[in-house]
Amino acid sequence: MANIIKEQQDILTKLNIHELNPMQAEAISVIENTTNTVILSPTGTGKTLAFLLPIIKTLDPNSTDVQVLILVPSRELAIQIEQVVRNMGTGFKVNAVYGGRPMSKDKIELKHTPAILIGTPGRVSDHFSNDRFSKASIKTLILDEFDKSLEVGFEYEMRGIINQLSSLSKRVLTSATQSIEIPSFVRLDKPVVINYLEKNTTPKLVIKTVISPTKDKTQTLVDLILHIGNQPGIIFCNFKDSIEHVSAFLEKNKINHACFSGGMEQKDRERALIKFRNGTSQVLIATDLASRGIDIPELKFIIHYELPHAIEEFTHRNGRTARVNAKGTAYVLKWEKEHLPEFIKKTKGEDISNKATYKPQFWETLFISGGRKDKISKGDIAGMFFKQGNISKDQLGVIELKQDCAFVAVPLTIANELVQKLNNTRLKKKKVRITLI
Repeated sequence: MANIIKEQQDILTKLNIHELNPMQAEAISVIENTTNTVILSPTGTGKTLAFLLPIIKTLDPNSTDVQVLILVPSRELAIQIEQVVRNMGTGFKVNAVYGGRPMSKDKIELKHTPAILIGTPGRVSDHFSNDRFSKASIKTLILDEFDKSLEVGFEYEMRGIINQLSSLSKRVLTSATQSIEIPSFVRLDKPVVINYLEKNTTPKLVIKTVISPTKDKTQTLVDLILHIGNQPGIIFCNFKDSIEHVSAFLEKNKINHACFSGGMEQKDRERALIKFRNGTSQVLIATDLASRGIDIPELKFIIHYELPHAIEEFTHRNGRTARVNAKGTAYVLKWEKEHLPEFIKKTKGEDISNKATYKPQFWETLFISGGRKDKISKGDIAGMFFKQGNISKDQLGVIELKQDCAFVAVPLTIANELVQKLNNTRLKKKKVRITLI
């Protein structure tokens, strides 16, 4: 098989990573030499790379079967890990399968069997039941964020999947919390546990309490956002209804935002993340689904608009900021008569009466109906915007290229004009539609 990068240094150079952190270095060494490994490390410390690097080394380039199965609790995490594997440029085929996308897409992709299969328990169980590929060569099982995957809702599918893996010689489980007993069906005999949960004691995360004088905390939330200024952050809610309530209030106050919850269509969730990543939306209003396994850049802050029910949710939400080497703030928004749960202890009060400079929305996102499968590159898209769109370099924001479409950030002030100019333009050999999303 051509073009297989086996050297770890080649991969790190490709990913623009200069040095592994201590957890990653230890995990790689342990996974290479151990049958069963458990990695406990805070969110954002690079666990994905810690298990992928040693696992890639075990792959047989001459095999045409699935060799590694990675089970994850959410579609977003499946997509994110798939992207990391692709960015590593190993030459091995990888596919992610998950509910919410057409089964026909899975079937087409699985005709050319991947070496690494990533999936949610329900969808993987479906493929197993229908014998869409051989399971005989699956030697490595990874349960990423196993505290979620092994919850009762997934247990039936997880048990069914694992019981069919007769050739397993390696298991890796990862989590950012220590909250769950591992069921016996995982057959995790004498695992080596790498625990960095306590070692991450540097006070990079500051937790601050903001008091709302009224039970409806929306006005205090807006005051807090204006106090923070133009920084990207996530506002966490417990319910879909709360998200709608907060969204309507932010809309009224002209604070550009996107919403993200399990009740939304997969396509809408992906678009919300794209707009958040490229700066069209300054904040994301989300349920705990966004506290783990989504591909977003480093955040300066998160806000607990509604208090989490358990310490695990609190930990995962806070884990979206102060990641790896950066500092961050978690704001706990509290009605003055509300009691904080036991697990929220060390907090500082925050006076939000002074306002930072708040600039209105700058970017807007355009959709292009052509992608990688049409042999379109980011360079082709940039060329079209510069030549036919007649814009300057600083007017072209982030370009995200997908398999069958692309998304481009452009200044809000010229977005409609660009749609009129560029819609139905030829890009490579394809006539593309260009619309606002």
